[in-house]
Amino acid sequence: MRITETLAIDESEIEERFVRASGPGGQHVNTTSSAVQLRFDVKGSPSLPDAVKHRMMRLAGSRMTKTGELIIQADGERSQARNREAARERLKALLIAATKTPKPRKKSRPSLSSVRRQKQAKKQRSDKKALRRTPRAE
Repeated sequence: MRITETLAIDESEIEERFVRASGPGGQHVNTTSSAVQLRFDVKGSPSLPDAVKHRMMRLAGSRMTKTGELIIQADGERSQARNREAARERLKALLIAATKTPKPRKKSRPSLSSVRRQKQAKKQRSDKKALRRTPRAE
């Protein structure tokens, strides 16, 4: 399965199970196994670089098992083939998102004038609140 120009995963790494879909659908939903449960072992995949694996695990969230396996459930369509295609598209979208390296954050400092303005405003608030206090009896 081709993900990008430089990244592809082998079809044997993807495991698909067809299960009964939940929700409305009448007699049709009770007789066919149209929902697809796609499993992809992210940790054990030889096709993915380590950096992509780590980003993939972070992006997957609750869809990732403790053993490093990604589970994608697709049951929105009545057709098994369309659910299978939807699950594969979700996997592809996740992998594409994981291949993009995050832009490094550049540290910045507030300007000297903005620090001065902030301190001046803080001093004004402090003086205003000091005037509200009852004077001490000495």
